[in-house]
Parts: sequence; C-alpha cells; structure tokens
Amino acid sequence: MKKKTNNRTHILLRYIIVMLLIALLAVAIAVKVVKTTVIDADKWNEKAEKYLSGVVTIPPERGNILACDGSVLATNLRYYTVRVDYRSERFKMEQYKRQLDTIADSMAHYFPIKNKAQWLKHLKAPLEREKLPRAYRLLRNISYADYMQLRKLPFFDIPNRNRNGIVLEPVDLRKKPYGAMARRSIGSVNEDSATGEFHGISGLEKALDSILYGKPGISKKIALTKNIVDWADVKPVRGYDILTTIDIKMQDILENELNKVLELCNAEWGTAILMDVKTGDIKAISNLELHKSGKYIEGMNRAVLGYEPGSVVKTLSMLIALEDGAIRDTSMYISTGSSFAFAGGRPITDAHGVAGMRASEVLEMSSNIGMTKITAIKYGNDPVGFRNRVAETGFFDPMNTGIAGETTPRYPILDNSRRSRIAMSRMCYGYTTEISPMSMLAVYNAIANDGKYVRPRLVKGLSRDGVDSIIPVSYIRPTICSERNAKILQAMLKKVVWGKHGTGKMLRDKRVPIAGKTGTCYVIENGHYNTSKRRLAFCGFFPADNPMYSCAVLVCNPRQYPRGAASTSGTVLKNTALMMYSRGMLDNSSDYKKSPVSDVPISYATRQESQRQNVKKELGVNKLPRLTTPAKVEGGVPNVLGMGIVEALSVLEEAGYNVQISGHGYVKEQTPQGGAELTVGSVVKLKLTSD
Repeated sequence: MKKKTNNRTHILLRYIIVMLLIALLAVAIAVKVVKTTVIDADKWNEKAEKYLSGVVTIPPERGNILACDGSVLATNLRYYTVRVDYRSERFKMEQYKRQLDTIADSMAHYFPIKNKAQWLKHLKAPLEREKLPRAYRLLRNISYADYMQLRKLPFFDIPNRNRNGIVLEPVDLRKKPYGAMARRSIGSVNEDSATGEFHGISGLEKALDSILYGKPGISKKIALTKNIVDWADVKPVRGYDILTTIDIKMQDILENELNKVLELCNAEWGTAILMDVKTGDIKAISNLELHKSGKYIEGMNRAVLGYEPGSVVKTLSMLIALEDGAIRDTSMYISTGSSFAFAGGRPITDAHGVAGMRASEVLEMSSNIGMTKITAIKYGNDPVGFRNRVAETGFFDPMNTGIAGETTPRYPILDNSRRSRIAMSRMCYGYTTEISPMSMLAVYNAIANDGKYVRPRLVKGLSRDGVDSIIPVSYIRPTICSERNAKILQAMLKKVVWGKHGTGKMLRDKRVPIAGKTGTCYVIENGHYNTSKRRLAFCGFFPADNPMYSCAVLVCNPRQYPRGAASTSGTVLKNTALMMYSRGMLDNSSDYKKSPVSDVPISYATRQESQRQNVKKELGVNKLPRLTTPAKVEGGVPNVLGMGIVEALSVLEEAGYNVQISGHGYVKEQTPQGGAELTVGSVVKLKLTSD
C-alpha cells in the first residue's frame, strides 16, 4: 500500500512540474504578445506598412523583330538553368554515388558539351567540397525539351525533387532564329547593371529600343486571409513587334555572294546593301569581316559608317553639273590630256588617260580630270557654292533609316581660298570626303527612281495586340534632280558597263543588264594614303532599263586577285542580280526549258576532258570551251591564252594592266602577246571565243 502511495506521489509531482512549465510558457507568450501588440506596436506596424507598401517593377515582354513576310528575326525564348541542391531533405546521396559513372555516360551522350570524363569530374566536384552546395549548376540555357530529356536519365528520373535535388530556373533570352543573318543590322540587347532591365545596345534593337521595350508594370504586396501575395497593380505593356523590310531570300543571296568574293580576293572586310528602288525598302544588308579563324563572319555595321568613296561620287557631281546647266549638251568635248594641275595644286591624273572625251563618257571612263573640268565650269572660283549645292540636294540630311550608328556625309567646310579650290577639285571625284555606302546608295537609287529621292528604310510597320500600323514611304527630298537629267544619268551609268570604254565591261550579262559606277580609293593610315591598300566600291541598279533594285558594295583591302572594283564589288552586285533572276525575283520566269537550248549562255569551261564531256551531256549542248594551260613567260605581259575570262582578268589586273574585252568564252587572242614589254597601266586587248 505504501508503494502505491509513493508512485502516485511521483506521478503527481511530474504533473505539477509539467503544469508549471506550461504556465511559465503561457506567461512568456502573454508577455511577448503584450510587448509586440502594445509596447512595440508602432515599430511592427511601421515594418508591416513598409512591407505592404513596397512595389516591384514587372519587366514587359520585348517585342519581336520580323522580316517583311512575317518571319521572326529576333524574339524572346524561355530557356532554363538546371541546378542541383545536394542538401535537399531526402537527397539520395548513396544512390547518386553508385550511379555517377552511368550518369556521366548518359550526360555525355545527350549533352555533348563535355565528354564522359569531363562530366564525371563535374558531377564529383560538389562532393569534394567541405560543405555541400545548395545550387550547383548542372546545365545552363537549355530548352524545355532538353530538360524533359534530362529527367529521363539515370538518377534524375527519380520523381521527387527532394530526392534528386533538381532545381529549375527559368531564363528569358533574346534569340535570332536565322543566326548571323543581318545580325549587326538587327542588333543585340544587354542587361543594364544599374536597373536590371534589358535594352538594345546595337542595330535596330538600340535604335528602336523604346518601341520594342514596352512599358513596365508595378506589383504590390497585399494581405489576403491566409497569406500575403504579389498583386499586379499596373500590368506591363508588351513592346511593339517591328516589321522590317528585310527579305530572307534576298538576304541569303546577298550574304552568300559577298562572302564568295571576299574569300576569293582575301579582303579584310566587305559590306553590301540591296534596296527596292520605288520604296527605299532595304531588302538585304550584310557586313562581313575576316575572323582569326580564317572565315568571314558578320561584323561591324560599316554600311552606315563614312569612308572616302572614290569615283562612285562622280555621279553626284555629274548630277549637279546637269542640274546647274554646266553641261547643256552631253556631246560637249572635254580636253583632258595626261594631267591637270587645277588651281596650281598637285596634278590630277587618270588611270585611263586619253587626249579628250565627250561629257557623256566621263563616267564611262571614270575620268578625274574630266569631272574636275566639268565642275570647274560653274564652281571653279566658288568652292563654297559647290559645297552648298551638294547640301541643297539633301545629301547631308539625316536619313533616319532605323539603323543605330548611322552617320551623315562629311564634306570639308570650304572658303574661297586657293586651298579650298584644290580641295573642291578632289571632292568632286571622291577624295577628302567621308560618305557611308548607305548615303551613296540613296543617290543612285534616286537616279534609278527618275529623280525621286526616297528615304532608305529598314522599318515598314509596327504591330501589337492585333493592331497593325504601316509606316508610309517617305522622301529625303521630293526630288534630287529632274526626271530628264535622271534619264541622262541612267544612260551614262549604263555605259559604264555596256560602253566601249566602260570600267565595268566585265559585268555584262544580257539576262540582267546592270548599270552603275566603279570606285577605287587608297586607305588612309596615320594621316597618309597607304597605296598598297585600297577600298573598292560599286554602286548601281538593275535591270538597267527598268530599275527594280539598287545595290551598293564596298570591299576593303583585297590581298589577292581579283583586285579591281568591277571584279570584286561589281561582281557581288552582278551575281546577286543573276541569282535573283534565276529564282524569278525580277518579274521573270526562271524556267529555262521554255527557251531553245541554243539560247542558254554557257560560261562553264574546264581543262579536264572528262568534266567537259559530262557538262556537255547534262546541258545538251554540242560545243563547250576547253581551257588550256598557257605557256609561261618570263617578264613582260602575262600570257593568258586559253584561260577563262575571270582567271585572265585576275592575272592581268594583278600585274597592273587594264583589260579590254570582246566576245565571250575563253581567251583566243591576246594583244600584245605574252612576254611583250608594256608600261604598267596600259591596255591589254583580249578576244574571247566559245568555239
């Protein structure tokens, strides 16, 4: 009985102790409640109000950049960064260690950014740390499809994330589905370190950033019955989609043709622009430069940067002469000779020097002396008037193409001194100026457009929330010249390619006749001209008699043949036109089967008899040129008999000679013959045959 009494006493004592502890805890809670709700009430209310009144900026979705047919050139895509939490509550560490080899093998197969050994090292690395990481990066910027593939691999196929440790972080990235195509013109975005916002840093992304970015929203904290949640007080407004003028097919053609020529002549860089004559729509734009890998990649947007243009600017000077009445009759004879020391300056010379020429032949023969003498008729003693006249055409007006980094042409500020007169004489044929290929193209496009000075543009419309806004065609000035003078200039530019003395004779092709102007100038380095480096330009339009497209090409420092403006920049334009013709893009039929086989021009030739026979069979032709290897000569004019025209031109131009061509096919006759002594810069005549 006594034992039972002792047990009851012990139990009662324990109950008393527990009750005392509960009572003490209750008192502590009560004290804390009183302290929180009464004594410190103001402090906590202030904190709560501050937390609930805080706002968070909601970034808007950036608008897309689209091609003229609606194809996406730049858009936002969601990617994911995958991390592993090695300290998650139920992470199966032992199973992970046992399967490391299998996991590494699977990762190497499905994610070959690392081989098996590298993956194994990467997967083991967190285990060697003193403290296991909570967010160890496994993969970055993968698609959702790749993530789902990852979840099928050994160990990561465990359904519960607490056991496999996978943490998924969404990341929105700006992507260009067409890769490097027109990359510089489209531009790029980057995060602002101060605000965390993503804004354009180049190209259209920068120039139209305010339109593409949209309007940020505002999120607030609100208290619900059981929780505090984020509430979008002001919803973000998505940016506009930008409809560009870029045509994907034309862009592909232009880039490929520019790349081919740059590789052939081993140039430092090249830029090309293709534009619709009537609307000014930039259908294609390419900027390629030589990478250290030896390949040409999309580089700096040189299409809108200023360079000395060389002889392509003579067309603008001729336009002013026609408009101002300095030339009233294009058959007017101009005495040129071998040199002309205008205003007592350093003598001006021509690469193709002759005694004289008609005014209509100045562009055809690219005469510096002829252009200077024509300009001097009205402005010989008024260089200020000449520069002002250039300004009156609208040539210095901003074009606002929509491309970031666009520059306006720079002509030196002149006075009426002798020094300014000499400077003017250089300006009229392309030296002492800085003009972007885009600005020069706008002038040639205006000539092709019968004088209407349309503004080049890269943006033609905006759209958002199903509402489209089309931007109308605009003009730098209503006209740059009269329609009559535009027709005269069209004829002059056509003779550059089709005339007897044209500097662009090698660009002839009856399928797509082109018109335009060659231009060459030396590169300035350290304040002086480096005569071993040249920039080669060609500006023109096609088809010559009914212009649909204008094009400007600039190639810098070709280091191997071909090295002439026609055989480099001009060839890009010609081949682009022919490729568009072959695809029926010039309002033509590309089906050659409708024409007799005999009408199809054959320009293929080879030294290998087996290849020649195969081509004859495939094309169904009876005759096909067979090239021969010309006999080598020591010194003098190179022997090019039996060569194809491109190879012959390359060899002769590399040797410093000018070439006059007649016929088509391969070289049958050469005057003077190989080995003959001839002054550099003289003309070598080639007679071609396809027999």
